[in-house]
Amino acid sequence: MAQKPETKETKDVEGQPESNDNDQKVQTTVSWDDSKMTSTYANVANVSSTREEVTLLFGTNQTWHTGQQQLTVLLNNRVILNPFAAKRLSVVLNNVISEYESRFGKLQIEAPR
Repeated sequence: MAQKPETKETKDVEGQPESNDNDQKVQTTVSWDDSKMTSTYANVANVSSTREEVTLLFGTNQTWHTGQQQLTVLLNNRVILNPFAAKRLSVVLNNVISEYESRFGKLQIEAPR
């Protein structure tokens, strides 16, 4: 008796399961092209949202002395996501932080003001 080949469920870019005409699961390979990627350091992040999008702002705190009355943040990058991509990013970040804390200990951060 011949065995049916194993298939893996994969999801397309929008998060919906892919299927072919026979409604079988197909495997999709993702190729990451980093040829135009740039790297930027950020020690400050802010988030705002509307019904249609979530905006992430990344920057660097330019204030050198503690206790100053005014902080200067140089904004470097803005990333705009639809709510579905933002939620997937949230899940991935939560998993990465949980894994980090299990290896290196709990991260203590102060609550936002």
